[in-house]
Amino acid sequence: MAGAGVAALAAAGVTLQNANASEPAKPAVQARPLSAPAAATLASDLTAHLGSSAAGSYYDAKARSLVVNVLDKTAAKAVEAKGAKARIVTHTLAQLDGARTTLKKDATIPGTSWSIDPVSNKVVVTADKSVTGARWDKLSKVVDGLGGTAELKRFQGEYKPFIAGGDAINGSGGRCSLGFNVVKDGQPYFLTAGHCTADISSWSDADGQEIGQNAESHFPGTDFGLVKYTSDAAHPSEVDLYDGSTQKITGAAEATVGMKVTRSGSTTHVHDGTVTGLNATVNYQEGSVSGLIQTDVCAEPGDSGGSLFSGDKAIGLTSGGSGDCTSGGETFFQPVTAALSATGTTIG
Repeated sequence: MAGAGVAALAAAGVTLQNANASEPAKPAVQARPLSAPAAATLASDLTAHLGSSAAGSYYDAKARSLVVNVLDKTAAKAVEAKGAKARIVTHTLAQLDGARTTLKKDATIPGTSWSIDPVSNKVVVTADKSVTGARWDKLSKVVDGLGGTAELKRFQGEYKPFIAGGDAINGSGGRCSLGFNVVKDGQPYFLTAGHCTADISSWSDADGQEIGQNAESHFPGTDFGLVKYTSDAAHPSEVDLYDGSTQKITGAAEATVGMKVTRSGSTTHVHDGTVTGLNATVNYQEGSVSGLIQTDVCAEPGDSGGSLFSGDKAIGLTSGGSGDCTSGGETFFQPVTAALSATGTTIG
C-alpha cells in the first residue's frame, strides 16, 4: 500500500384562531444531513457538552445523520437542537465501561475481543474458534454475570495480526504495508503497524532498496510504528488505489460507528466497509491491544499497517482480525489520530 475519526432552527408562523381551534402540531425536528467526518466532529462536541447524559453515538450513512444515545428527554432536546437524532437508551456509558473493565480483569483470553456497540447499547463480546473448553466456559460465565449490558457472539475465524509480510514495505522476515506519510520536525516519516516494527527494524521497497529505519515501535497495548525515511524516495500524502490512481490525504479524522471507510493494502489491495465499533479490545496470542476501530472490512496477511481512510481523511492503520477477502471478515485498526498524537507527527 502506498501512503498506504449545528443548529437547526424551526420557524413557527403566528395565526389568529377562535376559542375552539386546536393548536397546530409542532413540526418534527429534522436532523441535518452530515458527512461522516462532520458527524464525528459533532459527536465529539455533543459528548463533551452532555457529559454523563450521553451514551454513545453512530452515523446513519443512509440518512446521512448522526444518532446520539441519551438517557433522558432533556438531553434529547439538546441533541436535536444541534441537528442530530436523539435516541433514549437504558445503559449509561459508565455501566458499559464497567462491563469492559470486568472483561479485562476476568476474561482477557487470547482469541477474544469486545467493544461498545452504540446501536444495541451493549458491550459485544466475540470469541474466535480457538476459544473452547474451559476458556469458553469461563468467558460465558463472565458475560452472563454482566446481565443485559453485554452479549456473547462466536466468530469462526481466528484473530491474528495481519503480518506476512499494502505499496509494500519489506523487512527481514516479513512484509507489511505503509500506512500514511507523516512529517516530524520538518523531516519525512511514515506510520505502519507496531506489530510490524516490533520484529523488523529496517524497511525496503519492492526493488530491495532501503527506504527507512524504525524510530518508534508500540505493540502490544497499542499498534503503531514510526519509520524515518533514509532515502530520497518520493513520499506524497496519498494512498495507492491499485488502479493506477491515488487518493490524496489532507488530514486525519476520528472514526464514527456507521462511517463508510476504505482500506488499502499490498496483499488484497482496496476494499470498502463500515465502522462497527470503537475503542475495541482484541486479545491476540501476542498480547492485548485496546482503543481500536472495529470494522467489517476484510484484510489478509501483508495488509498490516495499511491505511484506512474516508474520503481525503486518514482514519486508521490495519492491525489484525479474522477471516479473509474471499469469505469476508472482521478487521481492527489503530486510530491514526492517537498515533499522530503519540509520535508528535502530522499528515504530510
